[in-house]
Amino acid sequence: MSLKIIFMGTPKFAVPTLEALHKSEHLLVSTYSQNPKKSNRGQKINKSEIQQFAESLKLEVRTPEKLDDKELEYIKKISPDLVLVVAYGKIIPKQFLDIPKYGFINIHASLLPKWRGAAPIQRSIMQGEEETGITIMKINEKLDSGPILKSFSLKILPEDTFGDLQNKLSELAGNSIIPSINLIISGAKFNEQIHAEATNAEKIKKEEGKINWNDASKNIINKIRALNPSPGSFFEFKKIRYKIWRAELSLKTGKPGEVVDDKLTVATQDCAISIKEIQREGKKKLSTKEFLIGNQIPAGSFL
Repeated sequence: MSLKIIFMGTPKFAVPTLEALHKSEHLLVSTYSQNPKKSNRGQKINKSEIQQFAESLKLEVRTPEKLDDKELEYIKKISPDLVLVVAYGKIIPKQFLDIPKYGFINIHASLLPKWRGAAPIQRSIMQGEEETGITIMKINEKLDSGPILKSFSLKILPEDTFGDLQNKLSELAGNSIIPSINLIISGAKFNEQIHAEATNAEKIKKEEGKINWNDASKNIINKIRALNPSPGSFFEFKKIRYKIWRAELSLKTGKPGEVVDDKLTVATQDCAISIKEIQREGKKKLSTKEFLIGNQIPAGSFL
């Protein structure tokens, strides 16, 4: 059975799902993405990853600033069987939700009800969790609280960064969507979430990246992983900001924030971390070995 589907998504994370839909028997009648943004520098207009990919497939793309009455009438006129939403980045107004026969279906990057909200991947790594996944759910009026069709789990490896895990979950979403649509067509039941178990994955703020050397080494390493590649974890030394991109646990000890050797090992609350990849503000990312050739943060310094 072929469905008429509208797809709504914006970042690279959503691309494998759109690609899977395009290759399927289903008919993509329209694609929505956030409107193009101006660059921070200059006047270049940047289309989203989904807009670029959809246009490469010759799909119709709509990029309204908001889902207003014009878009409501447009979607009513198309009368889709299903609207699939993957990291679209806009709230779907209530009056849209009942238009499709099978509703608005969302792919969320966590095992709901855990980590509802904007930053589920980062928050799961930051908390040192060993498992995450994606959840196929129906959108309702409350954020990420709709009934669940199915969840697909994935192990979080000790070395996984936000970027690594985002790519893995993106591929998992692409591989899972067509079987999930088949379940919907067959009349599979959506189950209510256990709302009492919900946790909130608040949006990451840049200032969260500042490292507190009084924290435990494991927590600091998890933060570094969770904020790589964006927005990055950092410390300041002599009023210069440095981002840490990769670090490992060290059993050396010292006072929190103390550089305890000439290889940029920094003491924490319980032991230390060995910095393996670092970036001085305004400079490129370097291995610590390369960095220490021309940039001295000597043993005995306090960060």
